[in-house]
Amino acid sequence: MNHSMCPRASPLCSTNCLCAGGLAEEVDEKVLHAAFVPFGDIKDVKTPLDQATQKHRSFGFVTFLEREDAAAAIDNMDGAELFGRVLTVNYAHPERIKGGEQGWAAQPIWADADTWFERQQQEEEMQRLQAEQRAAMQEGEKLAQEREGEKDEETETDAAAAAANPMAIAEAEAEALRATSQNS
Repeated sequence: MNHSMCPRASPLCSTNCLCAGGLAEEVDEKVLHAAFVPFGDIKDVKTPLDQATQKHRSFGFVTFLEREDAAAAIDNMDGAELFGRVLTVNYAHPERIKGGEQGWAAQPIWADADTWFERQQQEEEMQRLQAEQRAAMQEGEKLAQEREGEKDEETETDAAAAAANPMAIAEAEAEALRATSQNS
């Protein structure tokens, strides 16, 4: 089967939609409908026109109501002859155009502009929050260092006060002796 005869179909086509390629110039939408209607109820028939000549471009799309009817039409019409030309009939696939996040898409590149802007805003918000968190961590570390410095000063002050208080020194020595005698 020569798939090159049928370009990609419009995004409206599904697995019920067939592409019939190799159409003779005499074939119009009525003739195409008549050729395919024996296989089931047809929803739509289109033969895209060449903009310059206003004639069809030797292919057309036939959309059936039922998938089974489309499959039967492929089985019977692919390789069949119509107006002296051999037809190529296969499932039409949605048109793919360049663009989108994955390279090729069934939508134009600007279709995901809104999601791109949303992601940009989310990234900027995340960076702002991370910067705030880093600043808060640095501030917390600075406060911890200041408190540690204050504790060191208090310890030095307490040691100096204890040295000046003979009663505190005696109590500390008595406590140390008790601890030593209990361990022995």
